[in-house]
Amino acid sequence: MTPTSLVAAVAGIILLSAFVRSALGFGDAVIAMPLLAALLGLKTATPLVAFMGSTIAILILARHWRKGDWKASTLLVLSSLAGIPVGIYLLTRLPEAPLKIALGLVILAYGLFGILRPSLRIRDEKPALPCLVGFAAGILGGAYNTNGPLVVVYARLREWPPERFRVTLKAYFLPTGILVLLGYGAAGLWTRQVLGLYLWALPALLFGVWAGGRLNRNLAGGGFARWVDAALVAMGAFLIVRTLIA
Repeated sequence: MTPTSLVAAVAGIILLSAFVRSALGFGDAVIAMPLLAALLGLKTATPLVAFMGSTIAILILARHWRKGDWKASTLLVLSSLAGIPVGIYLLTRLPEAPLKIALGLVILAYGLFGILRPSLRIRDEKPALPCLVGFAAGILGGAYNTNGPLVVVYARLREWPPERFRVTLKAYFLPTGILVLLGYGAAGLWTRQVLGLYLWALPALLFGVWAGGRLNRNLAGGGFARWVDAALVAMGAFLIVRTLIA
């Protein structure tokens, strides 16, 4: 792949993932990570997606910060702090192939959850549950930049209304995304390639956020989310199979 076609492919993936994140409030990393990991390798894709996710969170949260559940997001953020360093350690120390397979399994499981159990709800929540969710999400965020799936599943189980769902997730993703991003910098993952690809793809990211925001205002029902879940199942399976046969 030529440098120009590589940049175009990266920009297209980032545009799609930014569009989904802006429309639904989640889903950018689980869409971008398997595609970019297959294209660039995990150690380049992960910090690139962290730059992208933090930028999207800042753009979206700046418009809707008053509508979030800050108490819930603060508890999830604080419990994620302990998990993020563990995940970064796994990313920098373990071979790439098992990490890609694990990432594929996480994405596949997340998509299947959305398809098979959309009506499952928490009826009697234990006080430790959000802390456990935050810690596990922090590990996934540090290792694969995919802290979203567990937090999204938790939010669905809590039956948060759509607007509260979207804004609370944004309030969670911004601080944890910045912490993960700083951790990648400390681990030496802010390479010239990562920064260059981020800057080249930034216009596509901005357009994706704008287009997704327009869809968000007109989005009704769960039809779009079901399409995303189906795509995630396909992407998770693709990443697993591609890694196994490589």
